[in-house]
Parts: sequence; structure tokens; C-alpha cells
Amino acid sequence: MKACVLLSLLSCLVAPSGAAVMGRCTVAKKLYDGGLHYFEGYRLENWVCLAYFESKFNPTAVYDNMHGDFTGFGLFQIRNNDWCDHGKNLCHMSCADLLNPDLKKTIECAKKIVKGKDGMGAWPSWSLHCQYADTLARWLDGCKL
Repeated sequence: MKACVLLSLLSCLVAPSGAAVMGRCTVAKKLYDGGLHYFEGYRLENWVCLAYFESKFNPTAVYDNMHGDFTGFGLFQIRNNDWCDHGKNLCHMSCADLLNPDLKKTIECAKKIVKGKDGMGAWPSWSLHCQYADTLARWLDGCKL
């Protein structure tokens, strides 16, 4: 019995082998190449900071919110109730498209979101962790863009 409990606990600690977490500079380069640097006036550092706080740089992340009223997809945890699949589908794409590590669809949808009235404030984690950060430059330290 103890062995089963221990095995269950250990399995919770092991990361899934298919996890596609990217490095900070890889994310920065893909976002830069996708045209997010100074898009709608937001510097690239803002986008990299957002990607960290939304998904820890995991472009295949899928998280249900605590209340079950939406699911977040991909690097920026884009919500299905407004932006993809069965909700309003304002990005005109499947939520699965937001899980591709090439980030093309993710960037396309993020651009639509940030053009809205809230800008990057559409992501509460950006408002909380990135909007007033004095050290945003650290998100690009050592990255070759």
C-alpha cells in the first residue's frame, strides 16, 4: 500500500515527457520574428514577460481556470470562450492551432487581442507582473535577435 502511495506521489512530480517548454531567448526570437516588437506600442520585453507568467514558456500549455468558465491555450493562454473554437472565436481558428510551437497562429491571435480596447491589459497577468516592471530589460538579456 505504501509503495502505491509513494508511486502516485512521484508520478505527480515528474514532468510529462512531451513537454515543449522553450527557452526565454527562443521565445523572444520567435515573437520578434512574428512582428511583436513594438506592435501596438508594446516592446518585445512585455511579450516575453507575458509568455513567462502565462505559460512558463510552454507553447503547448492548456489550463482550465478554477471556475471552469474557460480554458487557456498556448504560450499566452488565449481563452477559448472569446478567441477560439466554440466561444466567440474572434481569432477565427481552432484552439489547437494555438498549441503549435512555431507560434504563428498564437502571434496572429495575440495581435488581434492587443488591438482591443484593453491592449495588453486583456491579460491580467501582464497588468500584475509586467506592466509596471522596472526590470523588463532582463527578459531579453543575452538574447540575440
